[in-house]
Amino acid sequence: MRQGLKLILADHFKDARFGEARNSTEALSRVTKENWDVMVLDITMPGRSGLETLRDVKRLRPKLPVLVLSMHPEDQFAVRMLKSGAAGYLTKESADEELVGAIKKVVGGGRYISPSLAERMASYLTIDVQKAPHERLSDREFLVLRMIASGKSVSQIGKELFLSVKTISTYRARLLEKMDMKNNAELTHYAMQNSLVS
Repeated sequence: MRQGLKLILADHFKDARFGEARNSTEALSRVTKENWDVMVLDITMPGRSGLETLRDVKRLRPKLPVLVLSMHPEDQFAVRMLKSGAAGYLTKESADEELVGAIKKVVGGGRYISPSLAERMASYLTIDVQKAPHERLSDREFLVLRMIASGKSVSQIGKELFLSVKTISTYRARLLEKMDMKNNAELTHYAMQNSLVS
């Protein structure tokens, strides 16, 4: 995937230099040591999630435009990523046609969203739409929901997020309450139905 993106971009940005990272740790290391004009970030990668990595990148380099590239549908993640500081959101299926324009837009200081997402966001402004249950969650609760739904235990989640089992249990209790659900099976079923986990 990274090689394909590089080929597309090298064709349009002749003098550009490219850097790659396989996971969030590598990405953050490069961001602190190197001066980039733009970062293309995947939501799903080994180690920490793209959402958490985005927050760290914006803390380390607040002015660095980050274009999020994801296999997840826009309606599940785009608004959350934009609120967390992303300069744009692009799905992998539309990357071939839209990537170059999206990069030019965010490097120029703008924000990139697809026409379909722009339309959806405009409809939110004109219609009082009740929020989907997962949209009521904080970013950390949302992350815990996705990890529970992908079959991870509370202790595994604690280890991955460097948090105590008690803290993860508190997040779990909060998200169950906010989503009006009783157990992990209901959470998992909801996450699968709404394409929140791959």
